Amino acid sequence: MTMNEIDNTLIKEIKNNKTPSVQYCFFTQDTILKSVQMGFADIYGQKKVDKNTTYNAFSITKTFTALAILQLSDRGKIDINKPVNQYLSEFPYGANITVKNLLTHTAGIPNPIPLAWIHLEIEHKTFDRDSFFQPVFDKNDKVKSKPNEKFKYSNLGYMVLGLLIEKVTGNTYEDYITENIIRRLPINPYDLAFVANNGEVHAKGYHKKMSFSNLLLGFFIDKSKFMGKTEGKWRSFNNYYVNGSPYGGLIGSPTSFVKYIQELLKEKSVLISEENKALLFQENKNNKGENTGLCLSWFSGELNGNKYFAHAGGGGGYYCEIRIYTEINKGSIIFFNRTGLSDERFLDKLDKYFINE
Repeated sequence: MTMNEIDNTLIKEIKNNKTPSVQYCFFTQDTILKSVQMGFADIYGQKKVDKNTTYNAFSITKTFTALAILQLSDRGKIDINKPVNQYLSEFPYGANITVKNLLTHTAGIPNPIPLAWIHLEIEHKTFDRDSFFQPVFDKNDKVKSKPNEKFKYSNLGYMVLGLLIEKVTGNTYEDYITENIIRRLPINPYDLAFVANNGEVHAKGYHKKMSFSNLLLGFFIDKSKFMGKTEGKWRSFNNYYVNGSPYGGLIGSPTSFVKYIQELLKEKSVLISEENKALLFQENKNNKGENTGLCLSWFSGELNGNKYFAHAGGGGGYYCEIRIYTEINKGSIIFFNRTGLSDERFLDKLDKYFINE
């Protein structure tokens, strides 16, 4: 019954043209309890998805950035309670913002619309990240609120964390994440990276052609450049990368994110100390002592009386969610190759069949 309800829910998403494809997994730290792969990675080519298919993961990357900061805390290289400008002298937002403020989106740093912050795959070798972001920081150099006064989501804040990782380690952000997180997971190099290592297995991103949001897209991106032809009821995206890796650059298979969460579920994870893992999933309180709904990059929630920590990732052509239930030692993921621009908490619809009061 449980399996049929989950399958039926996902089949309807595809049959009702809500997504070209979907992948879902529910698992423990060492066992896959449910795995679903449905639909097309390429509608025109009639290519079906499988466990090796990769998707743009967008803001799920932020959980890797936060994990990297805590790894450096484990090594004594970063104190998250110290001001950012002790590590980055060029930090433009003052001396009172701490590393933890950045991690919990309470620094007050602006969040200009990021949908246009992308470049085509064919432009990647010549893309200059620093030249792109310097004018963005210059234009958004004033904070919107005092440190820890309130939650305000900021991609720029996580861009700063990426720069901090580079400053402290002397490596590029991408190299640090690859060496210290990705390569510690039992996955192959094609499963998870900051580029589509194997274009043959990468899902094409799609946006519903007959939709109001399709009209709005033209205000944010050059559709003639970034979008391809119409395929059925969908308009395809040309392969592209996010300009800022630390807030949204990862591309990977759903299976690779399962391995990532399974490693975080382990009592002695190779990724992080138990002390800092507890900190990773500790909900932040603002200056008034009010819960903000966010831990160190992970959002908190509850399903059927069970606490979970989650993050969504979405943008043009893709939407995904990852989730970890630390108290019952389980996790889940879902990936779509259709546009998603807000945290839908779609996993609530599926995980509920496994999660009891």
